[in-house]
Amino acid sequence: MSSSPSNHPNSLPPSSHPWRKPLLALEFIALAILVASMALLGDQAGGDAAVHPAWLLIPALASLAVFASFIGLMYLRWVVAASAERQLRHKIIFGLLALTLLGVWLYSVIQTWLSLGA
Repeated sequence: MSSSPSNHPNSLPPSSHPWRKPLLALEFIALAILVASMALLGDQAGGDAAVHPAWLLIPALASLAVFASFIGLMYLRWVVAASAERQLRHKIIFGLLALTLLGVWLYSVIQTWLSLGA
């Protein structure tokens, strides 16, 4: 018996899941905002005036949206598509990976914010 997602009547394949297109759209829109805000902040920081730290919220929130949509797409690919007997294992591994990614994001945002005061 094959363990492909099509054999499971309660789960959709990741490519046809209703959340796939909104997550992909969010990921690419947030990535465009992140790149544009980093370019804009780079241009502003090149002058004599200092950039107000509140402007860093734009790339921070955009990068969080990129991570969140990436994690959501990973969930669809790894957990939703997993067979029923392997789903618990996939959820545990996915949870650890998601916590690690969000922890690295949080650490980098905190370090960036703290470096502004130095």
